[in-house]
Amino acid sequence: MHLLRLGPAGQEIPAVAEGGTTYDLRPLTADVDGAFLAADGVARVRAALAAGALPVLDGADRLRRGAPIARPAAVVCIGQNYAAHAAESGAEPPATPIVFLKHPNTVVGPDDTLPVPPGAERLDWEVELGVVVGRRASYLASPDDALAHVAGYTAVDDVSERAWQLDESLGQWSKGKCGPGFAPTGPALVPADELDARDVRLRSWVNGEPRQDSTTADMIFDVAYLVWHLSQYMALEPGDLICTGTPQGVALSGRFPYLRDGDVVEVEIEGVGRQRHAVADADVPVRAAGAAVAAG
Repeated sequence: MHLLRLGPAGQEIPAVAEGGTTYDLRPLTADVDGAFLAADGVARVRAALAAGALPVLDGADRLRRGAPIARPAAVVCIGQNYAAHAAESGAEPPATPIVFLKHPNTVVGPDDTLPVPPGAERLDWEVELGVVVGRRASYLASPDDALAHVAGYTAVDDVSERAWQLDESLGQWSKGKCGPGFAPTGPALVPADELDARDVRLRSWVNGEPRQDSTTADMIFDVAYLVWHLSQYMALEPGDLICTGTPQGVALSGRFPYLRDGDVVEVEIEGVGRQRHAVADADVPVRAAGAAVAAG
């Protein structure tokens, strides 16, 4: 079962794909969001499918694929969470999770154009397993409690501008992570009990050439540990998105060129699906780094 959001940006239709057919979820909910997930939305979808209570969504294959979770209040990311990626970055594996945030408005559809911000020179891709929170998680007692708070999994390209992340952020990273469209997400949200997140294959390509090929078994901190750990420092709310880190094979390694206008990035997670987004220069005025904003 794959939960989807299909249609123009801002007007997505909630849907579910099952057995080769896509069904309209609007009889159940206006959107696939945190409130829906918190109200036992996944179980309600299953019950409606079993009862034959959902209409077929005609023309679903012709609709734009939106991010499968609407308006996450928080996008929480984990850095250097794959042993091989930490090594290619020239770092020791972290002893505790490295945490940074992306602005929620970075979340876009899996096939939406990836804009190159003015002045960006080191734009990089990162295929990541995304965890969508289904129940509020705060001060969980142990990792054993964590997976009960996960609604499901998706795919995310944690796009990064490396100069802004590493040279201009004084170790905080978020400057290089928050450009518009810097988190293509989807295509699907797969319920947590339908995907074993402990050993899932992740891959990426640029212009059809392989870049990353690994599995979540190389994670330093697994999903259960991450949800528990984060809950000690913040309250995770239904609909929040956790990006769990990327494997080796990014441009930062020095083995591949950074992204440029005209490139095409594809990322895929086994059981979730594949994204394909073109890279294009953003059509916005260039503003010098650090330029002052005139008082209004």
